[in-house]
Amino acid sequence: MVQRKKPYLCTPKFDYQTQFMYAIVEIAGQQFLVEKKDEIFVHRLEGEAGSKVEFDEVLLLDDKGSVSVGKPHVEGSKITGKIIDHVRGDKVIVFKKRRRKGFQKETGHRQDFTKVLIENISVKGAAKAKKAKESEPEE
Repeated sequence: MVQRKKPYLCTPKFDYQTQFMYAIVEIAGQQFLVEKKDEIFVHRLEGEAGSKVEFDEVLLLDDKGSVSVGKPHVEGSKITGKIIDHVRGDKVIVFKKRRRKGFQKETGHRQDFTKVLIENISVKGAAKAKKAKESEPEE
């Protein structure tokens, strides 16, 4: 009997609920789950290699178990990072064909990416939002 490998399951790197601080941030129209010292590839950003970047569109923030969800963004919180390098992705082949017409066309595309190192996740706004929510009178 041939043993088959189990299919790859998309599981988190570790247990987010107990140990680490992470955030879901929107960068250039895409959402990324980031934490401190992560290196992520985003669509090309303006700036030179080594320059600092800040992302303030934080959608969710988890500080070791205390979760803050933004409506639509968590107020006052931001992610700071550093641009490491500008790179290009793998080539994507686009092949077009019309059957019975003798038409074939092959082109390629390489997307530009920016490699960003996440340096810090600030939680200033998350605490303020939590206090404001607690101070609201319930009806």
